[in-house]
Amino acid sequence: MNEDRKKILEMLAAGKINVEEAEKLLSALASSQPDSQEEISGKSAPKYLRVLVEPGPKSEVQDRVNVRVPLKLIRAGLKWAAFIPKHAQGSVNQALQEKGIELDFAKIKPEDIEEIVTQLNDLTVEVEGKEKVRVFCE
Repeated sequence: MNEDRKKILEMLAAGKINVEEAEKLLSALASSQPDSQEEISGKSAPKYLRVLVEPGPKSEVQDRVNVRVPLKLIRAGLKWAAFIPKHAQGSVNQALQEKGIELDFAKIKPEDIEEIVTQLNDLTVEVEGKEKVRVFCE
């Protein structure tokens, strides 16, 4: 967490500013800083997570799937997870585990998403010659 953001949150915790003022300050801070390390280094950062499913030669179904999810939406979802109260996080994690999702929101950091995006150059999975699934960022 950068120092400016930490100071804003400390002022909020101390009651020196209200939630609306903190939100405005955090928004101003976010808009004045590049979104990621890629933008700092001059490379354009990916904006979308794409998932393409194409039928293979042995596929009986010829349906195609093309999903494009804005990475800002994914990042925003992780930020909202920070608002889950500490006493409720255990219940949320348990409910996710019951659905087969091994995820602990308390341990996810924005850098984690950036690392995943950086490592996800072009993932291709072929399913028994029936389907080809590509996951990549653009």
